[in-house]
Amino acid sequence: QVQLVESGGGLVQPGGSLRLSCTASGFTFSSYGMSWYRQAPGKERELVAFISSDSSTYYAESVKGRFTISRDNAKDTMTLQMNGLKPEDAAVYYCRVAALDAWGQGTLVTVSS
Repeated sequence: QVQLVESGGGLVQPGGSLRLSCTASGFTFSSYGMSWYRQAPGKERELVAFISSDSSTYYAESVKGRFTISRDNAKDTMTLQMNGLKPEDAAVYYCRVAALDAWGQGTLVTVSS
């Protein structure tokens, strides 16, 4: 079955960096677009970044220039490099394959001094 496992979350100070990973299994990873979403307490889940099967990318305006999405089809892994983190970036970050209606369990990112 489809499985998405996120890792890399944690506590970071404002201005710091984190690298999130999503490891996929149960489907042909290279054939699907992949997304990162996030959900902060009391807020709706929102799209952060998307990478297509041919590695075209899209970013939410709020993260453009600070976050970088990438994928390694040989390792069935997608990453989100997050630089210049702000308190408003704090959230649970989720990996998603929309075409398969699949979500990971999420990884918590806390941005605080």
